[in-house]
Amino acid sequence: MISQIEKSVLFVLLIVLFNSSFAKAPFLTPEQVKTPPPKIIRTCCAFGANIGVAGVPFYKKTDLAAISTMGAHGFLGGKEEKNGNIYTRRGGFIDLGHLRDCADWTAYLYNLIKASKANKDLIITKIGYEGGEKTLTLRVPENIDDDDARELAGKIAYDLSLWHEIATWFGASYVPLFPERFSSFSPEDLYSNLLGVHLGMMAIKSDKEYNEAMTGLLAEMLYNLECVDTEEETLEAMIKVDNLWYNSQKRFPSRKLLMKRYLDPETALIPWLVPGETSILPPFILKKPGVQLAGLYQLSIKLNYHFPVKDIFTDESDRIVTQNDFDTIINYIQNEINTLDDKEQSKNERSVKRKENRKREEKSSAS
Repeated sequence: MISQIEKSVLFVLLIVLFNSSFAKAPFLTPEQVKTPPPKIIRTCCAFGANIGVAGVPFYKKTDLAAISTMGAHGFLGGKEEKNGNIYTRRGGFIDLGHLRDCADWTAYLYNLIKASKANKDLIITKIGYEGGEKTLTLRVPENIDDDDARELAGKIAYDLSLWHEIATWFGASYVPLFPERFSSFSPEDLYSNLLGVHLGMMAIKSDKEYNEAMTGLLAEMLYNLECVDTEEETLEAMIKVDNLWYNSQKRFPSRKLLMKRYLDPETALIPWLVPGETSILPPFILKKPGVQLAGLYQLSIKLNYHFPVKDIFTDESDRIVTQNDFDTIINYIQNEINTLDDKEQSKNERSVKRKENRKREEKSSAS
């Protein structure tokens, strides 16, 4: 049986879908379509609370937001936006910067897909350098409909966000000489990315202008995810997972800052929820879009030399990978994480034994 609360939420979602009948992607000029957005549009929000920065005494970083102050959405960034992490009881921590970036990439890719039907020069597009040169090749049929174009845009946008996490694990960084491996696959990253993709697809389908649609849909989704009201409540939730998901005693950019990482599973994303933070409805599970459209594009990356290609792909002879290789790379990352965890555990066990031995020696000397 469906409860009255669940019926209310379903009714709200049906209203959203009913009002989403006409495509209203942001208008982009031919030149803008030829120029992909930056790999990172908005400054990323680091996971954790009260984190110091190496070499900067007394400074503590905490990136938080609240639904009441997050501001209106602006395609590729806007002055009214305030981004940061916000806690939701059904979706875990949501990184608004990641979410907005992925929504805007979805909107851009939708424009690119539609434009490529008339302009064959857009079939192969260079989309920047991140861990290597990235190239998107579209294989879109002439008769693709708007629904499939949106789904395809969302599929590619999520793959690009997943590549960002992979690339940062292997040394890619936005700021030179400031490695971002400390934030690769943070507990909130992938879920925030995929939520942004879904909201981007919904905004494109809305009969409202894109920015207006995104502003409304984002607020509505956060309410449906049972977001907390204030930054202070998000801070309280963040502190509850200190020394569980992250270690506030470490400083940026220590690789030991994150204690738990959320690597990409094969199908849907289940949010990580803070223990003790109860919700009315169950966790909000996100499905990846456009799985059936995977053959309509190829995202290829010519890897730089930070990637141990021979270790990851024993039978590979070149350094070019596609989205079809992501699972293999992620499995390699998981094995590296397991190895690092085992070494850390062994180190801690040796430390405990040394302390126990010292105590026994001191006790023996005293007697």
